[in-house]
Amino acid sequence: MKPFINISTYRFAPLSGLKDLRTELMDSCKAWNLKGTILLSTEGINLFVAGSAESIDRLLARLRAIPGLEDLTPKVSLSDTQPFNRMLVRLKKEIISFGVEAVRPADYTSPKIAPHELKRWLDEGKPVTLLDTRNDYEVKLGTFKGAIDPQIRTFRGFPEAVRKLPDEMKTQPVVMFCTGGIRCEKAGPFMELEGFQNIYQLDGGILKYFEECGGEHYEGDCFVFDQRVGVDPALHESGHAVCFACLAPLDATDQQDPRYVRGKSCPHCHKSEPELLAGRIAARQEAVRRACEPLPGSVAQENRRPVNIPAAHDKRRLLDVLIDLYPQIPAAEWEERCDAGRFINYGGDIRGKDHIVRAGERVLQVFAPEAEPRVSTDIRILYEDEALLVVHKPAPLPMHAGGRFHRNTLQYILNIACEPFPPRPVHRLDANTTGVVLFARTRHFCRLLQQQFIERGVDKRYLVGVAGHPENDLFSCNAPISTEADAVGSRHIDEDAGLVSRTDFKVIERRADGSSLLEAKLSTGRTNQIRLHLQHLGYPVCGDATYLADGLTGNTQTLDPGAPPMMLHAWKISFHHPRSGEAMHFEVARPEWALAGMRVQ
Repeated sequence: MKPFINISTYRFAPLSGLKDLRTELMDSCKAWNLKGTILLSTEGINLFVAGSAESIDRLLARLRAIPGLEDLTPKVSLSDTQPFNRMLVRLKKEIISFGVEAVRPADYTSPKIAPHELKRWLDEGKPVTLLDTRNDYEVKLGTFKGAIDPQIRTFRGFPEAVRKLPDEMKTQPVVMFCTGGIRCEKAGPFMELEGFQNIYQLDGGILKYFEECGGEHYEGDCFVFDQRVGVDPALHESGHAVCFACLAPLDATDQQDPRYVRGKSCPHCHKSEPELLAGRIAARQEAVRRACEPLPGSVAQENRRPVNIPAAHDKRRLLDVLIDLYPQIPAAEWEERCDAGRFINYGGDIRGKDHIVRAGERVLQVFAPEAEPRVSTDIRILYEDEALLVVHKPAPLPMHAGGRFHRNTLQYILNIACEPFPPRPVHRLDANTTGVVLFARTRHFCRLLQQQFIERGVDKRYLVGVAGHPENDLFSCNAPISTEADAVGSRHIDEDAGLVSRTDFKVIERRADGSSLLEAKLSTGRTNQIRLHLQHLGYPVCGDATYLADGLTGNTQTLDPGAPPMMLHAWKISFHHPRSGEAMHFEVARPEWALAGMRVQ
């Protein structure tokens, strides 16, 4: 059986027409039976792909035909089996996530040192500082002898680690290295911006050093991001596994250890299940804290938000589509935004109001740099395993980007805290709603959990403070809710064309000040369902700035942090674990306004 050819390569170059290129590459790679990942960005390309020699040659020929990629040269290794499960071609803001916009490798990179030249320096004992730019779990598998390990969890932590290096290093020759060289393309210019004067990057990274020089001056193997986990200096698969809990590379002896439990623990981190869970939660909580200091949206920067074109709007003018999709925004404002050139494709080309869109097209709306309003950051991690992330959301805090909020959102903060594996929301809470919310760690688990919601296998209970005393202890609302948004993204009762909706209520306490504390149970999950149903019944939620008394609508969806709270709290959730089928139940403490005998302020 012929071995699989594994290639990895990257190139920083200005690319355009990315959407069409993505579709073409995806179709071609599937036809050629290639698997792996190709990342495309306006700053360049990054890829890890495996398949037959003939198919790899076809892919490289196509890529080299793209302006800027003519001399694309991959690093090549062999494996007996296909190291990737599927083929992915993705559009990204950066082909390697760093987050420092002043660093542009297509314009400038630090000087490179060839592998044989570095080996000569090391053979001769030339004074040089070796700096490993990789993540801590990669360094565990192997690194150059005497190299500095900055002990970073992700590459986004590299700038902070550089600022902690001793000042005397700024005048010393420093050779940086990573797996294939791509991280050094950004790390080097950043270090020069920080005052380091003699920076070199190892050309082609560790893999090229192995290819040209073998394993001299290197200890261990090199971590690679596929099912092989590690390769030795001969570029052969080393048989390592990776621990889910601590990301430590595991050799054959580690994998035979009884403390190695696939997906849970290994000899390096084994603890009892309660200790393991507590440590995992503590680590994620600390990552959330770091992601919030400062708030991501507190620094003004340009933001881009995609507009996805539904099939029903195929071959229509962009302006007409925007007006239909977002009727809460005046048509004149959409036209003004189009005329100002605020809509582009992923290649940066402007899409004007008369642009004819196609079904499935994604157009980016560009927002000028602006600091975002403050939000609450009291995010608490309740539980985490290989499938789930359960969070106690504070308020006010939007779940996702919308309106004035791009980065001061729960999703954006968790994306940073969980890098490089962003969690996927299984359901949503309104910005002003507090309480338990469920995320999945992968697309597969998200799909399984959402199916439980569709099949009504999830039990969600809310606490609600309302104005008025309902007549009955138990009551329901079945009023259908509109599909289209009104002002400030609100909804309304639509008896003719609304979506079927049902909420069940139980009175917990009728209070002397004329308010009541209710328990609400959702049978459907429409936007703003509990708030809208209670307004419809004549018992508006206390503190709600949108669904007011007498059926009136306010002018905001997200409160200011110092405003009185909206009294809606996601109290309990019950479901079945998507992997084990085990019954799971989470209940969070009542907020102060929901305690027995409390008065509404």
